[in-house]
Amino acid sequence: MPERETLERAKEDAREGKSPSTQAGEFVREEIHHVREGKHGVRSPQQAIAIGLSKARRAGVKLPPKGSSSTRKKAAQDTRRSRSKSKPSRTRSRATEAALKKEPRSTAGRAALSRQAKKSAASRGKQARSQAAKKAANTRARRAA
Repeated sequence: MPERETLERAKEDAREGKSPSTQAGEFVREEIHHVREGKHGVRSPQQAIAIGLSKARRAGVKLPPKGSSSTRKKAAQDTRRSRSKSKPSRTRSRATEAALKKEPRSTAGRAALSRQAKKSAASRGKQARSQAAKKAANTRARRAA
C-alpha cells in the first residue's frame, strides 16, 4: 500500500493536469526510497520502477499498458485491481515482501539508476533526447523567472 503523502502528491499532480507518467513518478520515487532506506531490496533498477508503476496503476493512475505481452497483462490486472474494493491478500503480500527482503539494496543506488536512465534514453533515439533536453531547459527558464 502506498504511503498517504505519495497518494496526495499524485492526486495533486492529477489536479494540476499533469500527465499520468508524472503522477506515476511519485510512486516510483517512493519505491526507490524504500529500497535505499533498506525496507527491502530489488534485483535491478527496472524492478523498482516496475513495482512503482504497478502501485500507481492500483492507486488509480491511468497509465497505458506498455511493453511485452506479460507486462501488458500485469498492467491490465493492476488496472482491474484499482476498480475493485477487495483488500490485498495478506499471505501473498507477506510472501512478496519476504522475497524482496532477500534482494540487494545497491541496485537502487545513484550509479545504478544513472546507468538505467542512460540506457533508456539511448534506446529512445537522438530526437527524443534532444526534445527532452529542450523541454527541461524551458522548464528551468520558467522556474528562474
